[in-house]
Amino acid sequence: MDLNTVTDVRDGRRHEPWRPGDAWLGGGTYLFSEPQPRLRRLVDLSRMGWEPLTRAEDGSLEIAATCTITQLSRYGRTMGVEAAPLFEQCCRAFLASFKIWNMATVGGNLCNGLPAGPMISLTAALDGVCLLRAQDGSVRRAKVVDFVTGAGRKDLAEGELLRSVTLPARALGSRTAFRQASLYGLGRSGALVIGTLDPVDGSLAVTISAATVRPFRLWFPLPPDRDELRRAVEAAVREEDWFDDIHGLPEWRRHMGLRLAEEVRRELTHSLEKSAR
Repeated sequence: MDLNTVTDVRDGRRHEPWRPGDAWLGGGTYLFSEPQPRLRRLVDLSRMGWEPLTRAEDGSLEIAATCTITQLSRYGRTMGVEAAPLFEQCCRAFLASFKIWNMATVGGNLCNGLPAGPMISLTAALDGVCLLRAQDGSVRRAKVVDFVTGAGRKDLAEGELLRSVTLPARALGSRTAFRQASLYGLGRSGALVIGTLDPVDGSLAVTISAATVRPFRLWFPLPPDRDELRRAVEAAVREEDWFDDIHGLPEWRRHMGLRLAEEVRRELTHSLEKSAR
């Protein structure tokens, strides 16, 4: 879609004062999908030269905001870590064409803050931390679960930039379980639940997204039983936190969120019992 209110596109490498009507341009798959009447200038990040994916000496993985879904998918298939299958599962949750995969970015998906954003699900489940850079050059960090604050809302100040998301090595070494539900065979996620089992201390984390207005990551020092998990979800996710749109009523999303959470708990608990034998 043409953005007929935009009068200028500038290179993100040139530092110029931020002004009203500016917006960061990553892949542009959202920006060019619908009218953006408030925009006057786009700040293009495509020439920033950021390495899409960087594995640190401590085993953590830094994902640049400009990393495309295609790049993430390819990298995930070659990673020798326990959580590697989760990358492809979340990439496939886009249900998008190869054209979108080659343009859409991890940072764009996070900054849209949409409940069904699968990159939000992936990075929240793996305890990801966002690196945010302000216009004055100062930086701060925020966990993904705190960065996305609601449907379409995120913890970004005016002109602030999401530079990257870092996934800790310990999370990458976790055993994972993935569940997704939609009202339609090729529809947007109505509920997406990911479980991670820590290999060091046996703790379990269950992350609920798509069904809720923001991601909820519930951590248990030891795997809970069915009732304990249900109580924890009901205590953390308020009635108004279950998302409501054409892709699913809150009552259905709540039902599926609880059901899928129990499924990932059972899968990971069963695998834990097998490994202990």
